[in-house]
Amino acid sequence: MYITKTHLSRRTMLRGLGAALALPALDAMVPALNAASGAPIRRLGVFYVPNGMSMPYWFPKAEGPLAQLPPTLKALESLRDRVLLCGGLADEPANRVKGGGDHARSAGTFLTGVPFKLTAGADVFGSVSMDQIAARQFAKETQLASLELGIESNAMLGSCDGGASCAYTNTIAWSSPTTPLPIENDPRAVFERLFGTSGSTDRGARMARIQQDRSILDFVNEQLKSLQRVIGPADTIRTEEYIESVRDIERRIQMAEQQNSRELPVVEQPIGIPADYAEHAHLMMDMLALAYQTDLTRVSTFMLAKEVSGRSYPEIGVADSHHPVSHHQDEPAKLERLHKINEYHFRQFAYLVDKLSKLPEGDGSVLDYTVFLYGTGISDSNTHFHDDLPIAIVGGKAAGIKGGRYIRYPKGTPLTNMHLTLLEKMGVPAEQIGDSTGKLERLTDV
Repeated sequence: MYITKTHLSRRTMLRGLGAALALPALDAMVPALNAASGAPIRRLGVFYVPNGMSMPYWFPKAEGPLAQLPPTLKALESLRDRVLLCGGLADEPANRVKGGGDHARSAGTFLTGVPFKLTAGADVFGSVSMDQIAARQFAKETQLASLELGIESNAMLGSCDGGASCAYTNTIAWSSPTTPLPIENDPRAVFERLFGTSGSTDRGARMARIQQDRSILDFVNEQLKSLQRVIGPADTIRTEEYIESVRDIERRIQMAEQQNSRELPVVEQPIGIPADYAEHAHLMMDMLALAYQTDLTRVSTFMLAKEVSGRSYPEIGVADSHHPVSHHQDEPAKLERLHKINEYHFRQFAYLVDKLSKLPEGDGSVLDYTVFLYGTGISDSNTHFHDDLPIAIVGGKAAGIKGGRYIRYPKGTPLTNMHLTLLEKMGVPAEQIGDSTGKLERLTDV
């Protein structure tokens, strides 16, 4: 590792005209990092998919080492040793909600483990979610406590499933029992949250900034040149690669905006959202990667679709709406179509995982210092059961997570036991989450 005499803080940022560009971890930051009293950086990401899973394609046939990943997860075959599949976990609190649809109960309790109050109004009441427990701890070290991202609607008002507020179906993150955190699905809004904007929240000022069609890098160019004169060769290369990533994201957002204004003049559609699902997902994943890489945040949730999603996916040969096809009645053709949707969602997640595995950090990669929980609060989407949930833990090598395995816990083991254990691996103290009964064993066992 090349170490210069220049000691840069991990949180060094370049600023200019309302824009702020955080830097990734550089060799020149090593002295500053070594001087820090805290533990190595840990990151947490939760990825949620709706409408249950085509279960025959998710779990392997038997416990033990994974010779290969099951069909739904095949996109991570090259990183199979980073994937830990966990069976037997249940979200029993979803069954204890008094009323409402199974979909609302699934998302609304997934990270809290607490039955929520059934209401279609603004008087929602749930519990603090597991991700926000971590966010409170890490907020002392980062600019953003957490990011809540997604692809579909971020509506918090109205009734969405069985008389339950849309707040219970359209987010999984709760900062307090009365505060659900809406997802952000507009790439432009996420980009501006990470890197700044015109310095004003006024829509006119924001649009003027967008229409300037200038890169954020133009505003910090002089500081950037000064930095590159004092850092070492390896850091220069790493900085240039990072800058190119920022430029690429800006370019893609601008293209999406131009295409939307030209081809999709729909008032309800926020500017900057690509029409293509995968393009939209990759853009959001790339910004999340930058947020992790630059330590702007260490906690995120991501809904690849909302519960009761009716989106169709003709690009993968599934013209059916997602929710209706999830009621498969054990028909092989419907199970196969649902599997295609499940695999397509996982493929978008795998894109991020692969990207993080190639970003160096410390003695490994950003992925090594990141723990992802991927899954949903419904197993068999036909029965709407909330037990034996499809749950995967990915990454987390530095936290001691041992991948490349499929392990099963006793039937009915609280999903919140997993949450409690992951927080412990992250160095976040928590005595109980919802219906948790204790920590899980075997996450680090051979």
